[in-house]
Amino acid sequence: MRVILAEDSALLREGLVRLLAEEGHEVQAAVGDAAALLAAVAERRPDIVVADVRMPPTHTDEGLRAALEIRRRWPGTPVLMLSQYVERKYATELMGGDVAGVGYLLKDRVAEVSDFLDALERVGAGGAAFDPEVVRRLLARTTHADPLATLTPRERDVLGHMAQGYTNASIAAQLHVSQSAVEKHVNAIFDKLALSHVTGYSRRVLAVLRFIGT
Repeated sequence: MRVILAEDSALLREGLVRLLAEEGHEVQAAVGDAAALLAAVAERRPDIVVADVRMPPTHTDEGLRAALEIRRRWPGTPVLMLSQYVERKYATELMGGDVAGVGYLLKDRVAEVSDFLDALERVGAGGAAFDPEVVRRLLARTTHADPLATLTPRERDVLGHMAQGYTNASIAAQLHVSQSAVEKHVNAIFDKLALSHVTGYSRRVLAVLRFIGT
């Protein structure tokens, strides 16, 4: 894939450039701030953007705001955000819209090269990929909420995997159950979240949005 990378840490940026190149990806540009990221995307139109949430000058949410601007200007451009911490506000904002082609990983996950590359491929293909720790924190926030509180532990596991962007087949493989069992849990989730008779929208997306409280 043609990748544009935005990371203010020169050491991490160079490491990611080398990793992506070794895996056969073309790094079109590797920049250190949000303004350069927007300029590079406007010029190169990459297959995917990988960007740090926090970048200069304030090191707060410049990367996230640039990603949202990219999604607004060039709809459908996949973005994979990296963050040092679980920043619930940012994750919720990113997941609040269309989650197709969106990902959010903790930087520690990048060290697990296979996890990072798997997320890159899924997001680049138009799927979603959210760090399990981010999902766990979001899930913990909603344990008291109704109707989410009515979900069984297994249904919460399934919904958590849905929020990470996995398909039913992938969820079945990871939970070591049949795909039909996962489909049964998904239907139960739709029932409990009152999404059984919703039409015109993806019930899967609506369930994830309900899960993260948007």
